[in-house]
Amino acid sequence: MDKSWMRKKKFSVDYIEGVRSFISFVEEHIGHDNDIYCPCKSCLNVYKEPIQGVFAHLMINGIDHGYTTWVYHGESSNSNMDNTSDIGVDNPMEGYEDFDEELFDLLDEHQNFIYSEATNGGNFTNKGYEEYADMLGTTQEELYPNCTKYSKFSFIVKMLHLKVYNKWSNKSFDMLLKLLQDVLPEDNLVPKSFYEAKSMLRSLGLGYIPIHACRYDCALYWKENEFLEACPVCSTSRWKIDDGKGKKIPWKLLRYFPLKPRLRRLYMSSKTAAEMRWHKDKCNDDDGWLRHPADSKEWKDFDLQFPSFAEDARNIRLGLASDGFNPFGNMSNSYSMWPVVLTPYNLPPWMCMKEPYLFLTLLIPGPTAPGKDIDIYMQPLIDELKELWSDGIQTFDTHSKSNFQLHAAVLWTINDFPAYGNLSGWSTKGYLACPVCNKDGLGQKLKSKIGYLGHRRFLPIRHRWRKDKKFNGKRELRGPPSFLLGDDVMEQLRHVTERLPGKHPKIVNKRKRPSDDLNWVKQSIFFTLPYWEKLKLRHNLDVMHIEKNICDNVVGTLLNMPGKTKDTVKARQDLQEMNIRDELHLQGRSDGKYEMPIACYTMTKEERRDFCQFLREVKFPDGYASNISRCANVSEGKLTGLKSHDCHVLLQRLLPVGVRGSMDERVSSVLAELGDFFHRLCCKTLREEAVSALEADIITILCKLEMIYPPAFFDVMVHLAVHLPHELKIGGPVQYRWMYPIERYLNTLKGFVRNRAHPEGSIAEAYLVDECLTFCSMYLDGIETQFNALERNFDIEVDGKLSVFSSKLRPLGHGKPVTMSVEDLDMVHWYVLSNCEEVLPYLEEHLDSIDGVDPTRKQEIHRTQFSSWFKKRITNALCSNRDDEKMLALHALSCRPSNGVVKYTGCIINGVRFHTRERESRLKTQNSGIVVEGNHLDEVIDFYGVLVDIVRLDYVRDKQVILFKCEWFDVDRRKSRIMKDGAITSIKVDRLWYSSDPYILATQAKQIFYINDPKLGSNWRVVQRLNHRHIFSGDIESVDILDDDDIVNDDVAYQDDELTDEASTVVNADGDVERSLHRAGVVAEVIDQVVVEGNKRDELDQGVEEDQDSDNSSDDAVQFAVLHQGVEEEQYSNQSNEEAEMDSVSHSSKDGD
Repeated sequence: MDKSWMRKKKFSVDYIEGVRSFISFVEEHIGHDNDIYCPCKSCLNVYKEPIQGVFAHLMINGIDHGYTTWVYHGESSNSNMDNTSDIGVDNPMEGYEDFDEELFDLLDEHQNFIYSEATNGGNFTNKGYEEYADMLGTTQEELYPNCTKYSKFSFIVKMLHLKVYNKWSNKSFDMLLKLLQDVLPEDNLVPKSFYEAKSMLRSLGLGYIPIHACRYDCALYWKENEFLEACPVCSTSRWKIDDGKGKKIPWKLLRYFPLKPRLRRLYMSSKTAAEMRWHKDKCNDDDGWLRHPADSKEWKDFDLQFPSFAEDARNIRLGLASDGFNPFGNMSNSYSMWPVVLTPYNLPPWMCMKEPYLFLTLLIPGPTAPGKDIDIYMQPLIDELKELWSDGIQTFDTHSKSNFQLHAAVLWTINDFPAYGNLSGWSTKGYLACPVCNKDGLGQKLKSKIGYLGHRRFLPIRHRWRKDKKFNGKRELRGPPSFLLGDDVMEQLRHVTERLPGKHPKIVNKRKRPSDDLNWVKQSIFFTLPYWEKLKLRHNLDVMHIEKNICDNVVGTLLNMPGKTKDTVKARQDLQEMNIRDELHLQGRSDGKYEMPIACYTMTKEERRDFCQFLREVKFPDGYASNISRCANVSEGKLTGLKSHDCHVLLQRLLPVGVRGSMDERVSSVLAELGDFFHRLCCKTLREEAVSALEADIITILCKLEMIYPPAFFDVMVHLAVHLPHELKIGGPVQYRWMYPIERYLNTLKGFVRNRAHPEGSIAEAYLVDECLTFCSMYLDGIETQFNALERNFDIEVDGKLSVFSSKLRPLGHGKPVTMSVEDLDMVHWYVLSNCEEVLPYLEEHLDSIDGVDPTRKQEIHRTQFSSWFKKRITNALCSNRDDEKMLALHALSCRPSNGVVKYTGCIINGVRFHTRERESRLKTQNSGIVVEGNHLDEVIDFYGVLVDIVRLDYVRDKQVILFKCEWFDVDRRKSRIMKDGAITSIKVDRLWYSSDPYILATQAKQIFYINDPKLGSNWRVVQRLNHRHIFSGDIESVDILDDDDIVNDDVAYQDDELTDEASTVVNADGDVERSLHRAGVVAEVIDQVVVEGNKRDELDQGVEEDQDSDNSSDDAVQFAVLHQGVEEEQYSNQSNEEAEMDSVSHSSKDGD
């Protein structure tokens, strides 16, 4: 018997075939049902394993070379001498032709993964290992005869990567493969189709488990229900098609992607194993900054409550996200599919929440949303999470080269507000819609809806606004709602009435809910997790959707847009019923019609057009935001098609500026404060003290809004803003808890749909291929992947040995050679010398050497003579030190640049794109704004300007310096040419200064952009500073684990870098409730009598967007409203003593007491 394979390399075809022949030999002589001794290098025939386990060990560990006679496996000991020569002991190992050096690590790590999967209860079968062995064999197969660059395996991996990365269709990929088969030499191994190519990588995929579900979401056919033919709840048949002619087709199919192998792969890949410890090894969580979930209170409290979990930094903390989406993108076709996604938070900020680390775990089928029955579909995942918490799973850590028991826990969920209700079990509709306020909700009956007013209750108890009845006709004596801990929530859930799951017509879930139920409709399945009730932030309020809804309310009311404005006839009737703001009440006319006075928060038609024109003229820097001008309709004075990020930018940047001058000062100031609040809230890093300031500010802002806007303005989404700073304090920065990355990922899943008849299956299969190729692409070199793809604004790093010669910069386009004048050349040469760090000692030396001259002329002499003195000084030093690279660079600098310079119209420096003013005049973006710090009259100020030219200076020894030539706007404070209004800085741009000093080093420039200032006039511009979203702050980059090139932030929403307590804007807590809100001199709107009288006859509209899953009938809602109103009246009567005490307090009490 030939045993030479025993000394072949493990990945070789001969070794794989040899292992198979050994297993066949054993089965022939011993059988396949018994445990046998394992001859691998680890077991050495000491330990027994099942025969498939022996196969695995031999593939993973290799066979013991000394085991030449297989006496433990049925071979006679007499054959020893005959077999010795077959083993090839004296023959050297045959050459190993490795076509796939770049993929070798992938295969080596993946074989450890397969073995670990098998020993942890995975599919421990010969078939699985044979598939993997077949794949290993392809690494040794030439793509075509005498091909030395590609094996069959590397070709398939790279071709499939290109298909997924560039979103080729299956048909185009098949056509390309057919063409390549014809082009390459005969006997090539190019696969015939995408299906064949995909099948060859089957063992690299992680797969999914299909689970049948009831048509009405009552139950899963899983575990004890696996073999049932009908639903155990509603008795509906399991099968949609069961005609006996073919395969049975279930009504619904849940696709479950097991979490364990996906988490374990993070540690079995050398590309991610070390990064999974970043939160412990590299994150400084005790410096008072919030920059990562590891800095949050939730994370730290979790460590204290569960020290055994925190002991091993490799245990994984997860965030769970879910939302519904229409896979067809056609909103007229009603279809709702719900993926459930998990993401690990152990990773560093530049990897957290990025698409390669968003794991699809459940794909809940449509066409209807699961609603509150989502718990039925969550069962497999929750069971796995319980196992990961209690038992864990043995995992091999590639970084430490050791096994450990991996545990995992979900910290919170990420979802929009309707999904919040589905996952939490608290209905987000009705009077108690706010889950944070809980039983102390602010819901109030209005004519057209439920309003959520009363934010004065969050103010200090002696604040003067509490006693002012101009807000809603009452004094506010209640304290803020109490924050409920897990024990409080569990006590409430004990009283919740159980309900049957599902949506079968025979299941009646409409009922009058007892008052003890509050807004609970169920006990969420998450509470079966042992740690869930101990968490403080179980479900996140989504900043993205809250900000968008608030922006929609503000803009819709501001522009009086039909269907979007909150200032309606019913809203005015609310004011009348509450007996407040008489000047805005509807006024009856002699002809039976009514006049609706125009309020100060609504623009006139001309003002609306001016505002839209203002937006039409806005230009943003490259990559900052979409072209928001496309949403502005000037002729009709309205905005359409605003996306979430458009609202993000509009509310924070444009709205505070756009309403200046045209609107009442009370309105413009509070909108500026509102925008600034969200601007600070959304910073990437924050000081803990600054978060406390945000908590106080949003209370004051909402109270100010209540003074101005009608009660109908305050839907539950506006109210939720009051809780955002508290959640920020508990959970850390918002970018790890908002929906922006999840919404982008849903769009990716939507792009997977190729078969519109079976969208879920299409997504599932495409996801497996994408997941496999994403894993492979970590190991690919020489081909663009999502891990090594250059940013569009990539730069080129140059180490010129001096600071002025070193930069990360890339000019754009072909330069234009020009000749620089002697005067300009002297100017730029002096500027470069005086701004080079390495030249500073020489500058001081030369200045000190100038004696015996008038002190007023000393600087002038220093400037005119330094260049020649410096050149002589360096030339003399170079004679004795010709090998010093730094000295050679200094000599090149001293030799002056050539007068032949090159001009460009654009360049990218440190990842930021700059354009000259002339170039951007033809573009939709603005990249010419510049700000630098400089000295003016012995005072350090900001110089604002625009980029005119980009100039490249050429020195000897191929050294180069890039300069920016700018025009500087005169911002002399003594001439009132710069104005500050809160967080808004405006400059006058009709006059320039420092024309004789226009140049700066490109590395000194910071980019800003300008927008028109409607308040101060056409010659004024508002300065907008920004930090580009793909660049991390220095504090994070200081961790010495990656080069700057590796730290790339692909954020989907713009955020500033940091917020300190000093940077917080102080919100003015003064407000004049007495001033009229009516816009004098503006003609009132005339309302027909039928509209007003019809509203009076209308029944109460609860403002609850009922769906088919709603637990509340209208009668139930009215009954609950009465109950809630009675409780409120009782609160006021019980606090009469406190009111009397407050009345005795002097009116001179300070607001903050």
